[in-house]
Order: sequence, then structure tokens, then C-alpha cells
Amino acid sequence: MELILKQDVQNLGFKDDVVTVKNGYGRNFLIPQGFAQLATPSAKKVLAENLKQRAFKEAKIVDDAKKLAEALKALEIKITAKAGGEKLFGSITNIDIASALETAGQPIDRKFITSGVVKRTGKYAATVRLHREVVIELPYEIVAEK
Repeated sequence: MELILKQDVQNLGFKDDVVTVKNGYGRNFLIPQGFAQLATPSAKKVLAENLKQRAFKEAKIVDDAKKLAEALKALEIKITAKAGGEKLFGSITNIDIASALETAGQPIDRKFITSGVVKRTGKYAATVRLHREVVIELPYEIVAEK
């Protein structure tokens, strides 16, 4: 079944992508939740026209995302957490990284940060998706609270 995504769906695609999924997934989940619509020939023509009109705006958005990526790479992020030796009491997730970026003056929504769960002190890297074409590796360090 071919569908046009109305918004980003994790592990499937981005907004306005034409994707092929199994019938049950499309009919029972994506369409009723409002995540997608059927990719009929008329819907594809409308999508092509919208994408053509949006191409110029998209170039500016990509440039802004690249500038933000350079600013993020220049940051040194240190997250302090309670620890006993090297092992943390609790864990560090993408929520903690997002709050550290916000205090550094670069607010990024936590759903665009992929880091996994970290339970030890040390240096790590998180993946930040600023745009579908702009994905960066963001290094950060976890230090023990004194």
C-alpha cells in the first residue's frame, strides 16, 4: 500500500514522503491516526506541486540548520550527575542532553536527539537531527558531581 506521510513517522519516513507499507499498518494505524493519506494519482500531483513551490524555502531552512550545526559543534557540553566512582546514580538520557543544550543557549527539542541511556561517567556522542539532510554527532561529557 502506497501512502503519503502527513508528518514525520519515526523509522518510516519524513513529512511528504511516499512510502510503501503493509496494508494493515496503513489502514489500521497510519491513516486513522492522521499520519498518512492514500497516495492516489491526484494526491501525488498535488504533492509534486507543493514540493516544487517549497523547494526555495527548503534551501533557506537547510542553510539555517547547517549554521546551527556549526554552532552546536563549537559547544562543549558537560553534564554533572551524582555518581559513586564511575557509576552514576540514575542515568543520562536525551532529556538531560536537551536541557544542557538549552542552558547553553541552543534549545533543541529532545525528540531530535538520539543518545541511548548512559550510566557511567566519561565522554560520549549523541546524534542530533536538525533537518532530514543535516544530522550531526554531538560530543558531550558526563562528570561526577562533587
